[in-house]
Amino acid sequence: MSALIIFGLLIALMLTGMPISISLGLTVLTFLFTMTEVPIDTVALKLFTGIEKFEIMAIPFFILAGNFLTHGGVAKRMINFATASVGHWHGGLALAGVFACALFAAVSGSSPATVVAIGSVILPAMVAQGFPKQFGAGVITTSGALGILIPPSIVMVMYAVATSGMLVEGPDGEVVDAASVGELFIAGVVPGMMLAGFLAFTTWYRARKNNYPRLPKASFRERWTAFREAMWGLLLIIVVIGGIYAGIFTPTEAAAMSAVYAFVISVFVYKDLTLRDVPRVLLASANMSAMLLYIITNAVLFSFLMTHEGIPQALGNWMVDAGLNWWMFLIIVNVLLLAAGNFMEPSSIVLIMAPILFPVAVRLGIDPVHFGIMIVVNMEVGMCHPPVGLNLYVASGITKMGITELTVAVWPWLLTMLIFLVLITYVPAITLTLPGLLGM
Repeated sequence: MSALIIFGLLIALMLTGMPISISLGLTVLTFLFTMTEVPIDTVALKLFTGIEKFEIMAIPFFILAGNFLTHGGVAKRMINFATASVGHWHGGLALAGVFACALFAAVSGSSPATVVAIGSVILPAMVAQGFPKQFGAGVITTSGALGILIPPSIVMVMYAVATSGMLVEGPDGEVVDAASVGELFIAGVVPGMMLAGFLAFTTWYRARKNNYPRLPKASFRERWTAFREAMWGLLLIIVVIGGIYAGIFTPTEAAAMSAVYAFVISVFVYKDLTLRDVPRVLLASANMSAMLLYIITNAVLFSFLMTHEGIPQALGNWMVDAGLNWWMFLIIVNVLLLAAGNFMEPSSIVLIMAPILFPVAVRLGIDPVHFGIMIVVNMEVGMCHPPVGLNLYVASGITKMGITELTVAVWPWLLTMLIFLVLITYVPAITLTLPGLLGM
């Protein structure tokens, strides 16, 4: 009954058009003050302690790094390198777009930033070369979603923050730790490359079938020149992932390093960004960070309310008593998350749903790292379908196409992503093999 009241109130507030963060906060306060005897100072304390976790500091740093890279000419050089590498295959520029999105995803951590950085450069070039606008928009909208699967990923940090500190029992009664940011980053490498390959194959097949343009094969000198120009941006991948794995710094420290590195190469190496432009980038990053931190604060309150009312534990007991096994539970989770993607953006979904679903998943024997990557892939799909798919709106601003037209354009790649989601869900080895090999 408590769960029905809480979620009923939350949905009612969201239907009024109220922002999700405020809906979360009002739901918690209304329920606590009218249905429980929790003192008000507990609520105030939770608001502050909810955002003092060290991992949360990674979020503004990754946002800042992504903004420096977006404005600093890194994307343009990555596109040139990708075009020199795969441009001579069927659908050359489109394949280069997928490749460039994968490379930029490995340094930005944000899906919309990837769509903006790569799409704003390569989409006009594709149209000028004779590609249908719908084809180019479909490629970039879906490939941009790699931004939250290929590490570093802001959504992975969100999942780690939402589940950290939770003491949950496994199927045999043992206490299972939540996934760390470092484990999630390493676990996302293989799925990220696999999905990039899946999207590239879909692009190549459709381009070959429709005889879309190809570029002349680049010489070795041209490829080397393109690589040398893009090298400073590509080194950021080694700085972040290599630094975390080598134990040189934590994921949060890696985020800070990536922000400093992105600033240096954008302003002093490539010189596409001047010191006069830096305050504008800082302000845009601060605005985005403040929005996400406000959502996190209210989501922590919501998670506290769920735990106080024993809803995750009751849900886990009910599923076990009902005889649901792990694969049935994962079907329910996928349907639930895909449905939530119709109404909410990824950060809100992860922060609301992860604390509820995580204890149940662990109780059924599902690995926390595997479960986290599965949630991230669900978020990718949600960013590419209406009515609130962020990538659709970003791509719409670049292409000047309507959301309905874009929805039709992305369906072949969206279908590919759904097939990949099934693979990730039911073949845990894809996610867990690399962390296992690295002793994580």
